[in-house]
Amino acid sequence: MHRAVRAAVLYAVDDIRIEERPVPQIAEGELLVRTHACGICSGDVMGWYVKRKAPLVFGHEPAGVVAAVGPGEPPADDSGRAFAAGDRVFAHHHAPCFVCAACSRGDFVQCERWRASAIDPGGMAEYFRVPRENVRDTLRLPDDVSFEDASLVEPLACVVKSLRRGAVRAGETLLVMGLGIMGQLHVLAARALGARVLASDFIETRRALAAKNGALALHPREVEEGADVVVCGPGTPEALGSALATVRPGGTVVMFTPFDPAARAAFDAERFYFKDLRLVASYSSGPNDTREALALVASGVVSAKSVGAQTFALEEAAAAHRALAQAQIVKPIVVF
Repeated sequence: MHRAVRAAVLYAVDDIRIEERPVPQIAEGELLVRTHACGICSGDVMGWYVKRKAPLVFGHEPAGVVAAVGPGEPPADDSGRAFAAGDRVFAHHHAPCFVCAACSRGDFVQCERWRASAIDPGGMAEYFRVPRENVRDTLRLPDDVSFEDASLVEPLACVVKSLRRGAVRAGETLLVMGLGIMGQLHVLAARALGARVLASDFIETRRALAAKNGALALHPREVEEGADVVVCGPGTPEALGSALATVRPGGTVVMFTPFDPAARAAFDAERFYFKDLRLVASYSSGPNDTREALALVASGVVSAKSVGAQTFALEEAAAAHRALAQAQIVKPIVVF
C-alpha cells in the first residue's frame, strides 16, 4: 500500500484541490477502507455551510472495500460477524453511542457522540479510516449492489428519516418541493411507501426525471393547496412559506434543508394556528435509517441510474462540484 493517498480538499465552494495525505493509521477495533465511490452532497455546495467547515477532505457518502482491520480482536457488525479485508461496505460518516437517552428515544442525531465521530479524513479520499464508534453503522453490501448505488445509502437514509418524520403513509398525497438529488430520492422512496407523489421544480429536466419515476411533476406556479405532507427541499424562507401555504389543513410540512443562519422566516401565523398545521425538521439520519436505505437500494427501488447520477474521476472532483452548484446535473458520484 502507498504511504500517501490522494484526496479532494474543499477550501471554499469554488476551491477544491487534489492533495496527498498520509494513509490513515488504524487502531484496534477500527477499519481501513479503500474508497470505490463517493457522492457529492448538495450540502457541499452551500456557501455558508462550507465556510464554517473548510478546509476539509469533503465527502460523506462513501462505499468501498475493507483494506485492513486493526490489530487485536476484529470489530464485528450487529450480528456478531467480524469484518475482514475484502468486505464490501458502506460506512456512515457519523455514529451515535447507542446507549444515551437520545439514542434510547431513537433521536440518534441528537446524541452528543454523534457529531463528534467522523470517518478520517473524509470520503473523497482513496482510503479512509472508520473509527471504532462508526463501525457499528458500517454495513456490508450485497454482492449485486454496485459501489455507485451504495454511495446513495447516506442521502437516501436522510430521506427515509424525512418521510418518517412527516408520517407519510400509503394513499396520502406528498408534495416534494425541489427536485435535486434529495427531491428525486424522496419521489422514489415515497412511491415505494404507496404515496401519491406531486413534485415541483423550476427546471424542466428535473421535472421530467421525477415524472419518469412516477411523480406528477409540476412547475411551482402550477401547485395548488391540498397535499397531506409537503417536503420543503430548498433551504430558503420563501420556500418554507410556500410550503406552509400549500399544505392542506391538518397537514405537515417537513423542513428538510437548513437556512443560512442570517435568514429569518415569516409565515401566515393565523393560517398556521387555525388550520392545525405541523412543521417538523428532519436533520441527517441514524443507523435505523441507513439499514432501511440499503434495503431500498438492494431491492432496486433506488439506483444511481434512476436518479440520473453521473460519474467522475477524482481529478474531476472540482468540475463535478461546480456542475452541481450550477444545477447542471442532479447527482455527481466520484469513482476511484
